[in-house]
Amino acid sequence: MTEERKTAPEMEVTDYTDPQCPFCTDAYKEDAVKPIDVPRVIAKLDEHLAHNDYAAAERHLKYWEAEAKQGNDLRGEFSLSEELMGLYRKLGRKEDATLYAEKAVRLIDRIGLEGTVSAATALLNAATVYKAFGAAEKGIPLFEKARATYEEKLPADDSRLAGLYNNFALALVDLKRFDEARGYYVKALSIIGKTPGGEPEQAITELNLASLAEAQYGLEKAEAEIEEHLTRAEALLKKPGLAKNGNYAFVAEKCAPVFGYYGWFGVEAELKQEAETIYGGKA
Repeated sequence: MTEERKTAPEMEVTDYTDPQCPFCTDAYKEDAVKPIDVPRVIAKLDEHLAHNDYAAAERHLKYWEAEAKQGNDLRGEFSLSEELMGLYRKLGRKEDATLYAEKAVRLIDRIGLEGTVSAATALLNAATVYKAFGAAEKGIPLFEKARATYEEKLPADDSRLAGLYNNFALALVDLKRFDEARGYYVKALSIIGKTPGGEPEQAITELNLASLAEAQYGLEKAEAEIEEHLTRAEALLKKPGLAKNGNYAFVAEKCAPVFGYYGWFGVEAELKQEAETIYGGKA
């Protein structure tokens, strides 16, 4: 996916709470639950991801998955399944990503989360996994369920809705449902445009619209429309005062090859360099 970069320090056991004692009989009682500290786990995960250290991120998540299992913590397993499916999707590991997507969906009913925002997020993530590995059709019902819950329970300007619309549209493009996809992209832009610091995500949506135009009309007929979307995306990514953090690096890295595909090689090189600098801790 990307060239190997300077990594964060190795995971140390002292970074975490003490592991479950294998000789403590309470751990084997069905009703005994020792929950893991999910916010702390996610905070440490973010440190690894900020340095693009996916190997450390995987070790970290697998360690805590084992802890959650030993502690009968189904909610902890649910949260870790979401993070693992996302990590493996980024790494292109289809079987692993699908395994955890299916696990997260199963756990929704088992722990009584049906109809909640947390469940909708898991459904969205699982649907995105299916889309990423060429099974967009399988993800459509999950997108629909997630959309219904989000639209019912989230504010209309919530950025999570924009994320759902973007990912749903990508799946619809794969299925050649172009007009529906465009509608969702427009909805996403209407939300992100009002979100402080949302420029990187706006840029992604503009590039998605460029790709949609090509898929629907062909490269030659869509040339002018594509040019407009690329121009807007570049301006968003180069907006003065934009925070150049881990999220920006991730977005820059994701957008760079799209610019390159359309012949904007200068922008592609700039974005790759910015991501490299941020991941290297030089920004």
